[in-house]
Amino acid sequence: MDNPIPALATRSMHPPLPTFPPRPGHRTAGALPFLVLCAVLLVAVTLGHEGRRVVQLAALAAPPLAWLWWPVRRAGVHRLRSVLVWAWAMGFVLDGAARAYLLRAYQAAPDSSMVLEAAANTTPRETSEYLTMYGGALLPWAALALVAGAVLAVCVRRGRRAPAGDAVPPPPQPGRRRMLVAGVAGAAAISAAAYASKPWRRLHPVAYWSDWSAKVQMVRSAMGDQQAARERMLAKARVLQPTIGHAGPSTVVLVITDSVNRDNMSLYGYGRPTTPLLQAQQAQLGAAFTVFRHAWSVDASTLPALHNLFRFGDPAAQDPLHLIALARAAGYKVWWMTNHDDVGIEQAHARLADEVEMNNRTPGRSSVSLDQEVLDCVHEALQEPDARKLLIVHLMGAHPHYSLRFPEGANPFDDAPDAVSAAMGDSGRPAWLRRRRHEYDAAVLYQDLIVAEILKMARGIGTDDGHRAFMYLSDHGQEVGHGADWAGHSAATAAGYRIPLVVWQNRPPLLPPTDLGQRPFRADWAAWTVSHLLDIRWAGYRPERDVLHAAYRWQAPDIPVPPGAFVQ
Repeated sequence: MDNPIPALATRSMHPPLPTFPPRPGHRTAGALPFLVLCAVLLVAVTLGHEGRRVVQLAALAAPPLAWLWWPVRRAGVHRLRSVLVWAWAMGFVLDGAARAYLLRAYQAAPDSSMVLEAAANTTPRETSEYLTMYGGALLPWAALALVAGAVLAVCVRRGRRAPAGDAVPPPPQPGRRRMLVAGVAGAAAISAAAYASKPWRRLHPVAYWSDWSAKVQMVRSAMGDQQAARERMLAKARVLQPTIGHAGPSTVVLVITDSVNRDNMSLYGYGRPTTPLLQAQQAQLGAAFTVFRHAWSVDASTLPALHNLFRFGDPAAQDPLHLIALARAAGYKVWWMTNHDDVGIEQAHARLADEVEMNNRTPGRSSVSLDQEVLDCVHEALQEPDARKLLIVHLMGAHPHYSLRFPEGANPFDDAPDAVSAAMGDSGRPAWLRRRRHEYDAAVLYQDLIVAEILKMARGIGTDDGHRAFMYLSDHGQEVGHGADWAGHSAATAAGYRIPLVVWQNRPPLLPPTDLGQRPFRADWAAWTVSHLLDIRWAGYRPERDVLHAAYRWQAPDIPVPPGAFVQ
């Protein structure tokens, strides 16, 4: 009889390879949970963001979520993956819920000056009181976050698992494999681009809220310093004992717009009708309306430009004189009305005023608040009975993104080619830059409507007697294909510094408007000119820097423009 042991041993040593009979639904395990997880995240992100930011956040959220598709065998690894992916996803959920609450309750972004200052100035007791008072409003968002967290917990626990034992899953079909590889490669490329881009990367909840916390600490520490600095400025102005050179009422309106280049204004000879209302007022007012043909900023961005403007061109001084402090010390009541949201501007300048009106609670380029929001504030301030008033109006102007600076559908320059578009094409400017020029010109046209309306109100609202004056300028210019294939702030081309300056007053100017308008002007000396319009007298007044004074003496600033450009 043959010995059966070798054959038995052979069979036991070489068992047949199992066919892959995993637990039911193994091949699709992870597909439905993954889709549900993505849907929950998309809803959360959409609540707190809009437009292209939803796509940006989705790209930032994607990498760890893809881990759920990778089959894992060990239970410990599966649990670790579940915890990490759940925590990752909840960061986006909580970010969306917090943003949505602030947007709906206060029309404010988390990094708006209102929210930052409230957080910086709130004690634990005040936080408890706020939660007690507004718990009902917070409850739906907290419930939403809890429900989302529970759903996400179920989804991540059902991520893909490798079959038990030595079972080997069959390879996917070639067509499905190609689709899977293409999908993974495409998602990886988009996510890599998102993390490589600093503006995108800063939106990640971990990065954003870490930066937010740092901003709160900065505001908290700066509040005391800025308040002390403001007190010093007011004290210095009082020591100077400024006086007003005329009796009776006086109303001066200073309008500062953002990013408007005079080269894009038909008031300055531009080929598109971007300032028809200001030109109509010019024709009506005659010699009282002066357009300065050669106005320049000495800075290509807002913060340094405003520091220079309000601090008499000496922003680095240890104890600078501030225009608002000087006006208040002389007897003016000062209003600051703005469509900007910037903590630095508010703390350094706005809070020096008697009255502050903040009409925008979304900082940065993506703000969609239109400048018409300030018109009611201007109207109300002009009707106040105060005898001497200075109104400072800070507008968004044509600040990028240009398409957000005018009402939807209000772009008359993108319908058909015109001479401006043809000239840009002849100069080799790319199609995308020509589109940006269309949007920029539409923003300048909308600005014309707002500035002309403020001028009309400054001339006619309130008391009929007394002195009235109006001054309009931009903080800096903007490059939109004038000297480079670029649209935006520009510290390297003349377009970044070319600004408009318009002055109206109801008393005769020193020179005829054509002669006065030929004087070159620099914005860091603007406070001397505003002081002239306010008719403030003090010992430190420098008439050689006041473009309206007979003793004015031009000095070219040190900015990167071609020789002779200051009188072009």
